[in-house]
Order: sequence, then structure tokens, then C-alpha cells
Amino acid sequence: MGVVTIGIFSSTSQAIIGSIFLMVSHGVVSGGLFLCIGILYERYGTRIIKYFSGLLVTMPIFAFVFTTLTMANIGLPGTSSFIGEFLVISGCFLVNDCSAFFCALGMVFGACYSLWLLNRLLFGNIKHFYLHEFQDLTRIEFYYMFPYLFLTIALGLYPEFIVSFIYIA
Repeated sequence: MGVVTIGIFSSTSQAIIGSIFLMVSHGVVSGGLFLCIGILYERYGTRIIKYFSGLLVTMPIFAFVFTTLTMANIGLPGTSSFIGEFLVISGCFLVNDCSAFFCALGMVFGACYSLWLLNRLLFGNIKHFYLHEFQDLTRIEFYYMFPYLFLTIALGLYPEFIVSFIYIA
């Protein structure tokens, strides 16, 4: 959301459109990621990261959903966050090179943390000492995760759906 603030204060139409798009994207992607963590908490009763490892083997559908949303959170091209981040950075660069550099640096640090979390949860050895039962997403859980996945990819591939509603004078 700091990127959104920088985009708004850049006062260029490109950065403001990117900020609005990034707010919509943040609502979709963050909502999906919080839902993923809620599913883990519901299954295992803890949110402590050190207890989780190797979920890719036991929960492959969850791993796909979590990886897709994490890549969208990073701003991978083809996802909704990329469009907003690109517009904000390019609009900010028109106003102040230094601010655009530090904004991009913050994005890189955020991406590093997201990749660390993804690696920590999905890969490695399964910790049977902490977690005993493993169950992938149920059908109903997948059904309420699907709109987050669909919107993340659809807005990344067809951003005009949101941008056409934004009017900057």
C-alpha cells in the first residue's frame, strides 16, 4: 500500500491510475492470501511458520493456489499486481527518479520475503512432529478460492476492465 501512496502523491495520471488499479488488485490478492492462511489455521490450529514445511507434497492444490497468489503479490507479469505496480513506478519515474528507485527497492524486499515464505511453507521436509493430519483443499474450499484466482489472472491479462472505469481529468 506504500506503492499506492507514492503513486497518488506523484500526481501523474499514469501513477494515479496505477494506484487505483493496485488497490483493486491488493483487495483481491491479499484477500486470497489471507484465506489461504485461514485454511492452514483451521486445519492445524497454528499460524507459526516454523511448524509448516513440505506442504507441496501433501496439499498440491493448496500449493498451486498459494503459489499463484504469492506470485501475484510479488507482481509477476500476467497478474493483476504487475499492471498497477508498473504504472505507479513509470508514473513516479516521470516526477522523481530517486523516489521511483526506492519504491522499486521496497518492491524487491517485499518479493524476497514473499518468496521466503513460499519456500518455507511448501518445500522442505514434512514436520510430522508438529502436524499430524494432512488434507488438501476440499471442493467447497476450492470453489471459494477460485474467484480470487480468476480475478487475479483475468485483471492481469485484461486490465481494461478496471481502467475503463477510471476517469482522470
